[in-house]
Amino acid sequence: MKKRPYWIDRINKAWKKRPIVWLSGVRRVGKTTLATMLDNSVYLNCDLPSTSRRLKDPELFFRSVDKGSTVIFDEIHRLPDPSLVLKIAADVYPHLRILATGSSTLAATAKFRDSLTGRKAMVYLPPVLWRECGKDFSVNDLDHRLLNGGLPESLLSQDKNNLFFSEWMDSYYARDIQELFSIRSRSGFLKLLQLLMLRSGGLVGYTQLAKSSEMSRPTVKTYLESMEIAHALYLLPPFHGGGKREIIRRPKCYAFDTGFVTFVKGWETIREDDRGILWEHLVLDALRVDVEEKGGDLYYWQDKSQREIDFVIKRSRKQVDTVECKINPDSFAPQTLKAFRELYPNGRNYIISPVIVEPYRTRYDRHLVEFIGSVDDL
Repeated sequence: MKKRPYWIDRINKAWKKRPIVWLSGVRRVGKTTLATMLDNSVYLNCDLPSTSRRLKDPELFFRSVDKGSTVIFDEIHRLPDPSLVLKIAADVYPHLRILATGSSTLAATAKFRDSLTGRKAMVYLPPVLWRECGKDFSVNDLDHRLLNGGLPESLLSQDKNNLFFSEWMDSYYARDIQELFSIRSRSGFLKLLQLLMLRSGGLVGYTQLAKSSEMSRPTVKTYLESMEIAHALYLLPPFHGGGKREIIRRPKCYAFDTGFVTFVKGWETIREDDRGILWEHLVLDALRVDVEEKGGDLYYWQDKSQREIDFVIKRSRKQVDTVECKINPDSFAPQTLKAFRELYPNGRNYIISPVIVEPYRTRYDRHLVEFIGSVDDL
């Protein structure tokens, strides 16, 4: 079993703020394995009828759990009334630590009649981060991580198994989408999902997607929203603050994992030209974790002249940081950064590249740029 100390620490920190931690992420991302690493825990698989019977009287169950223990509800949305179970645990048994897992955000199912405001902390578990690969999974080949993706089973496989990816997509539709959202058109849904993965990292236009997928615009919008709630996609909004030529509406759409991008594209190897956009996906994963932990809002920036900043982090009203992703840091050209800083002068500027071992700084006119190898250095 691969240890994941970073995530254990994240969960423990979350418990210091709230009695319930909601651990979400796509299926087979490692939620169950991570949960079972927690010390002094009582594990409940909510897929099992025996678990529902055991929780028929929640108070009786919680009274039987030793003080200071951790109770793990794996796939808690399978229970008849999951919000009632969690509410009783938080309000009546605050000496217990509760971890609930699910493949989507808590709001995905109508069973959650109570949003548990003030009682829960949210932790999103992405595919294995690049910084975890070498340290915790003994994977040091960037191309292997880009090609195979970050779901542990695929990441640790020597060769890419296309059957794993096709089976995952079928299971994702049947277990997450059909059950939670009652979407009946399997072929239409999966066609749109694959289309979005093919275009991962690009701008989203509902009208164009409707035309390409041969579905109505409202249907496309509904399907896409369900994909985002169930973590298959991430919609990155544009940053804008008054510039007349800025993109202000269309989000960028990223698939949740590089392995699925390469699978849908039919790639068996990573070519030189492929690394840039896939590296951008890995940086995005790390930035989402960083922003969730430290605060801030994440965007991209683009104007109508096609000048673009990969990621923008709004730290406060006055500070806006920029992040550019480069496989080769020497390829950075500062013209777009200078244009952005004419509009938004306050903030730090970063270039993130996997080849950088020791961070360094370079000044371009009056703009200081920090070259780093990991989001940890932000």
